[in-house]
Amino acid sequence: MPMTEACLGRGVVIAALSGVLISSAAAQGWKIPQPSPGLMPNPAQGKGLYAQHCAACHGTDLKGSDKGPPMLHKVYEPSHHADIAFQLAVANGVRAHHWQFGDMAPVPGLTPDEVAHVTAFIRGEQRKVGIR
Repeated sequence: MPMTEACLGRGVVIAALSGVLISSAAAQGWKIPQPSPGLMPNPAQGKGLYAQHCAACHGTDLKGSDKGPPMLHKVYEPSHHADIAFQLAVANGVRAHHWQFGDMAPVPGLTPDEVAHVTAFIRGEQRKVGIR
């Protein structure tokens, strides 16, 4: 399927934002979590991990709760929060910057591979509601 100019432009933006995020993480001395080479993220596995580690704050339906923001929101689309943002958030926590829930603490006990599975699940659910 041929790439449109819009698709190419979006890819450039995503690559640039990912580069900025990686540079920022490196500048803060953070280790950048990496899933295993060749890993094929499994959304079904991610669904269970999400339920166990994320749903209490982000909602069982990914629509948020009184403890955390919704994952089914345009602010988490891949062009604004690349997949590596999920890896960094789980590993290092996140300072509040879009929402008024306070800072997110790191989530212990999740490997980068497991975060990749959770991210695949979230991305699939986002696509179902038109977030691309």
